[in-house]
Amino acid sequence: MVLASLSLSAQKSATIKGNVNDANQIIPKEIYGQFAEHLGTCIYGGLWVGENSGIPNTNGYRTDVLNALKDLKIPVLRWPGGCFADEYHWMDGIGPKENRPKMVNNNWGGTIEDNSFGTHEFLNLCEILECEPYISGNVGSGTVEELAKWVEYMTSDGDSPMANLRRKNGRDKAWKVKYLGVGNESWGCGGDMRPEYYADLYRRYAIYCRNYDDNRLYKIASGASDYDYNWTEILMDRAQNHMQGLSLHYYTVKGWDGSKGSATQFNTDDYYWTLGKCREVEDVLKKHMAIMDKHDPQKRVNLLLDEWGTWWDEEPGTISGHLYQQNTMRDAFVASLSFDIFHKYTERLTMANIAQIANVLQSMILTNDKGQMVLTPTYHVFKLYIVHQDATHIPLDIQCDEMTVGDNRTLPMISATASKDKNGVVHISLSNVDLTNDQDITINLSDLKAKNVTGEILTSGNIDDYNSFENPNVVNIKEFKGAKLNKGTLQVKVPAKSIVTLSLH
Repeated sequence: MVLASLSLSAQKSATIKGNVNDANQIIPKEIYGQFAEHLGTCIYGGLWVGENSGIPNTNGYRTDVLNALKDLKIPVLRWPGGCFADEYHWMDGIGPKENRPKMVNNNWGGTIEDNSFGTHEFLNLCEILECEPYISGNVGSGTVEELAKWVEYMTSDGDSPMANLRRKNGRDKAWKVKYLGVGNESWGCGGDMRPEYYADLYRRYAIYCRNYDDNRLYKIASGASDYDYNWTEILMDRAQNHMQGLSLHYYTVKGWDGSKGSATQFNTDDYYWTLGKCREVEDVLKKHMAIMDKHDPQKRVNLLLDEWGTWWDEEPGTISGHLYQQNTMRDAFVASLSFDIFHKYTERLTMANIAQIANVLQSMILTNDKGQMVLTPTYHVFKLYIVHQDATHIPLDIQCDEMTVGDNRTLPMISATASKDKNGVVHISLSNVDLTNDQDITINLSDLKAKNVTGEILTSGNIDDYNSFENPNVVNIKEFKGAKLNKGTLQVKVPAKSIVTLSLH
């Protein structure tokens, strides 16, 4: 690894400029989407414990988790995978639970899946959370007929075979299902396909996924991994007229050689390398969007980053293949820096789904079978950034100190984003990634009408701090009083390794 090195400048101050009247692009709330796969204890033990569990639950859903997710105002939830989606046969997950067949989850540890959490359980959860469901359909091992019937089962209110089967299983009225993914990672675990083959296959599947009654499907093609620009080129050339969205996956991970590093034990160079790799998503987004612009200059097809986040080694002592990892302030910065980038490209990028919602990879929530729940530092970043959902993005010019990390990646010490909500309130989120230096930031927003500023801060004593079942509040949001507003100029002192969100009103 190339050691992180400070540039010659020792600047500990920064300036940010923008104009409130330049706000013109809505930040879709779906940028704050979630992802729940049948993987480890994400579903079973994380979201679902069953009605007969001794853990407090609401119709089988963990009550503490439900309440925590409601507080995040989750806009969209993707399910059932991930790689699991292309081995999932939906009819195994409907009807009386005692009659549902079991299966082996071959992708994730060989765990036995009892199918007690299926279509009804997922879509009812989305109704409880008031979020849009995003269904990932089985293309890898399923049939066109199977996916077409699933759409009918979920969305038809007519006197049709699948609608009547749904009624027999206890749900009279059809659900509203907007987002439908036609396969997942079809270049890999979803079938190991070539893009030319998948493009034709996608067209075939998509044509049979029909709109029933007043439900209108938003069909999403399985897109590229990271730097595979050829996949995007082929899909846009051959199938764009059949899709509304194209997915993309990008993980902040060291490599696929089995040595990703610990989630909690890392050094300074590891930390800065991680943030440099995280920020590289901007270049990846721009390159994929440039290809899409060439084929679709009207921007009819949206880009959906429906898997993103950090990927570390599994925690010692946990089940292999369940991808359970802790979550530190380092992960919190990956979240905040990612959002700051996503907000800039929502003319094409209209959804992002972090992996995953509970107990897997960069999760919001950790749970155990004793009924305990922990909110992670990443959860708190999502909470700090709620104010940007469906607000209008304000472009910013940021001048600050920079660092060269890893393979000549440039890492600014300050990351920021700003937006104006429907009530005219301006919100600014600031991340000081510097581990040792506070940053004095001067913010000039032209045409700012605000008279008052309030704030909240997420920070901790050490960058590797995390919340555990024994100590669940080590990293938490607190009131921030380090900002002063004077005649439209904002002076903010942001402590080292901290994330701040300001409200100007």
